[in-house]
Amino acid sequence: MSNKPIESWLTDMDGVLVHEGSPVPGAVEFIGRLRASGKPFLVLTNNSIYTPRDLHARLSRLGFDLPETAIWTSALATAQFLADQRPGGTAYVIGEAGLTTALHNAGYILTDYQPEYCVLGETRNYSFEAITTMIRLINTGSRFICTNPDATGPSNEGALPAAGSVAALITRATGKEPYYVGKPNPMMMRSALNQIGAHSETAAMIGDRMDTDVLCGLEAGLRTVLVLTGISKREDVDHHPFRPSRIVDSVADLIDEI
Repeated sequence: MSNKPIESWLTDMDGVLVHEGSPVPGAVEFIGRLRASGKPFLVLTNNSIYTPRDLHARLSRLGFDLPETAIWTSALATAQFLADQRPGGTAYVIGEAGLTTALHNAGYILTDYQPEYCVLGETRNYSFEAITTMIRLINTGSRFICTNPDATGPSNEGALPAAGSVAALITRATGKEPYYVGKPNPMMMRSALNQIGAHSETAAMIGDRMDTDVLCGLEAGLRTVLVLTGISKREDVDHHPFRPSRIVDSVADLIDEI
């Protein structure tokens, strides 16, 4: 691992900056220090439901001073991936505004008529009819893309089935596995680094999950910091065949390093 000083930071959002709808203690100060330092940084989320503008508004209400341009979602990464692969292509989409807006902005046409891609994202109300349409389109040759592999997502009532679970249903019906763009695919990190003109050997990824954030950061060649304010606990670390570069209690412990 590089011993060069960290010049740019990537940080996960849920479990690192925000936990169950409230800011993690010290997280607002951490983002404030990052902004004041002038160091390039991005806040990442595998959730493809919201646009950066929506997330900016949500984080502003919680006291974060974070520009829209500092937010990178799996929807943006997916739209960029598709625009690079097939510029001006066509897609059938199951998802919310975060995904449809990103694809529109990338020059994609959304259609259910012989689309080049079927793109599955997060939504709060999966329609059986839409899933059936996607299965038929994949069976007739559309390429299957999914924004993120998370099997479940958090809600105040408990776990919700997420895109990865619905992708499994579609895979079972079609025999086709999707290409996942979001974490732990290191492409999500690389696209984020490219977005801010950063280099992996002088960048760090802060996350709360060993299986997505730390794995993804490691595979993209970044230093990794596990915080204990979200999913993974200290005792979970030894159950994995890889380790984070560091473990800290929360982002509050990183403020003085910026």
